[in-house]
Amino acid sequence: MALPPSTANWHWKNKNVTRWGTEWFERELPTITITGDTEGESVSISQVTEVDGDIELGQRKSKLITIFDCKVVLKWKGTTSDGTEVKGTLTIPEVSHEIICDQLSEFVYNWRLTTESSPAVDSVFTLARTRLPAALEAKFATFPAAIVDTHGKDLTVSADPSRSGTPVSANVNATKPTPVASSSSTPAPAAPKAQEKAKVNSTSIVVEADFRASSDDLFGLLTDEKRIPMWTRAAAQSQGKAGTEYSLFGGGVKGKYISLTPQKEIVQTWALHSPTWPSGHEATLTTTLEQGSESTKVVFSLAGVPLGMEDEIKRNIEGYYIHGFKSIGLGTEL
Repeated sequence: MALPPSTANWHWKNKNVTRWGTEWFERELPTITITGDTEGESVSISQVTEVDGDIELGQRKSKLITIFDCKVVLKWKGTTSDGTEVKGTLTIPEVSHEIICDQLSEFVYNWRLTTESSPAVDSVFTLARTRLPAALEAKFATFPAAIVDTHGKDLTVSADPSRSGTPVSANVNATKPTPVASSSSTPAPAAPKAQEKAKVNSTSIVVEADFRASSDDLFGLLTDEKRIPMWTRAAAQSQGKAGTEYSLFGGGVKGKYISLTPQKEIVQTWALHSPTWPSGHEATLTTTLEQGSESTKVVFSLAGVPLGMEDEIKRNIEGYYIHGFKSIGLGTEL
């Protein structure tokens, strides 16, 4: 007899996803491109040449845990203001759960310039070393969630039919056969009551940061469907109007706009597409923009975070939103 989900999910299981993870790095990192402050200057990741290490997804006590520690070697390229091509390599000795999720240490970047040095070439090399790390870290921050979203269903035994391994029939709304009348005196079974939506004990988290941009510009980056992919590096759907639905990070985050005050505030429902997020549960994200003389303070206040998920969701906000903006050069660091 199969174990109930509450028991089956308690035991330790793990799945090796090293090959999938390697392909993820090879596909996702070359999408990174940074434009410099000097017209014509740009740098990008051109190729991932090596991913050395193990990548696994584990489950213990009903929690999905990402386990990975890899060395990643990249090729990068750039263009000077006069059109000269610049090339180099980058070795990141450790891309791990401990750095990304636990924040126990920081990334180390070993840079190498393979193009002959010149003032214009050195300027692009400086651009690569100062701007690419933030863009890479924003992309790395999405890696644990990508592992869980892709492989979590293979480890989690769910009582929710919508998340079971067997897909729902496309003909689910087809006409049902008429039951044959019975002469038995046994009464027909009562129709099951609709399952009530489970109450989720929740709390709130707040994440804030300063960005070198106007509140008007940031408001557009947060709500304009054409501009959102600049910092999320993924498809988005957004009409930027109260009462309309939105989708960010290729469907990783979904919800509905409640109210929008240009340059000041955005209030929206917020739900994470992840096996760890309770099915059907929505939080409320209030984003406030406070324009300063040289930067804008942005405060993300998320109410309705399931208890026990505070650290995970805070890391997601920092990784998806904060590092996303920094990846396009809006950080306040010198």
